[in-house]
Amino acid sequence: MSQSLINTAGLTEDQRMMREGVLDLLSRHLPWEKVRKMDEAREFPHEAYNALAEAGYLGLFYPEELGGMGGTYKDIAVFLETLGYYYTGIAQAVTTSAIYAGMHVAKFGSPELKQEIIPKIISGQAKLALGMSEPGTGSDVAGIKTSAVRDGDDYVINGSKVWITCAHVADYIVAIVKTDTQARHNGISTILVPTTAPGVTIRPLSMLGRRTTHANEVFFDNVRVPSGYLFGGEGQAWKNIMKALGLERLGLAAISSGHCFKITEYARDYARDRIQFGKPISQFQVIQHKLADMMIMSETARQLTYRVADLLDGGFPVVQEASMAKIVATENNFKCADIGMQIMGGAGYSNEYDMQMFFRDSRVGPIGGGTSEIQRNIIAKQMDL
Repeated sequence: MSQSLINTAGLTEDQRMMREGVLDLLSRHLPWEKVRKMDEAREFPHEAYNALAEAGYLGLFYPEELGGMGGTYKDIAVFLETLGYYYTGIAQAVTTSAIYAGMHVAKFGSPELKQEIIPKIISGQAKLALGMSEPGTGSDVAGIKTSAVRDGDDYVINGSKVWITCAHVADYIVAIVKTDTQARHNGISTILVPTTAPGVTIRPLSMLGRRTTHANEVFFDNVRVPSGYLFGGEGQAWKNIMKALGLERLGLAAISSGHCFKITEYARDYARDRIQFGKPISQFQVIQHKLADMMIMSETARQLTYRVADLLDGGFPVVQEASMAKIVATENNFKCADIGMQIMGGAGYSNEYDMQMFFRDSRVGPIGGGTSEIQRNIIAKQMDL
């Protein structure tokens, strides 16, 4: 790929070095021709994931007392934007384990549980998945049916989850369960379930995009888990989930922001090489304006993402800003892919080129991690509507 469109002005020297280091590492352990083959084979990027862990990058998310590097939110945003820029699959692999599931343990786990699990995440020894959605409940988390009933020193779990990203490679599932089936928000709890526990069944799902880090169904049939694996307080999961959403949405926005730039560069490079009517199509104003619009959307996504990181680093609440960033970054990501496909014409629609994969991989953004509609509901509530 030719010159990057991402402007690194405003990043610290350490952040620029991290960005270069991550791109170099991924180019060696996940060369682009391998990405296409892994996408078609639906193969998890183990080598790249392990290389990132070995280089210490997964420690960025966690405090030093848990063996991490204690990175700032801006550091995390730069890191995830870089992963999303290179390939969204590896970005999703990292965030699923380190943020969406692992951060619940880091924030709300007992000291013993933190010391048992977090160093394993950082070293790459353990991967986690977040088990929240169910066949009958997607956005309505409080309506979940999967139950965890206390029986002596154990909890016995029964139920099922669906759309669980990376569960097929996870060592543990952070499962959101009902410990009080009569209550809604106050009846849900968080419990760590080893995927090797008897009664756990994981069934891969065939997804349109993000195929290397695909979703799964998870079934719990009388699964027994030690009571110490329930963490954050019985009936406290809803409050804890709310406290974790700022970082989760920052991560989703950062990945999409990076992907916007990747798509824009890919379309630009194609337009420079594609000759029509005796000259490159990049010289036609209609194509230039499309690429300019893509660049505007990329930078807008990035600025909103960095705004959330700055607020989090300042200790400010980000309820509205995080939802805005998530909406703009993920929707712009898909719009960039759509325009990029139009610029490329038949080539964009062909499996011989990468744009079709960018198109597929970007479409999940406005759906996963809280739909765009849910985010708009949150913003409306913040506006006292």
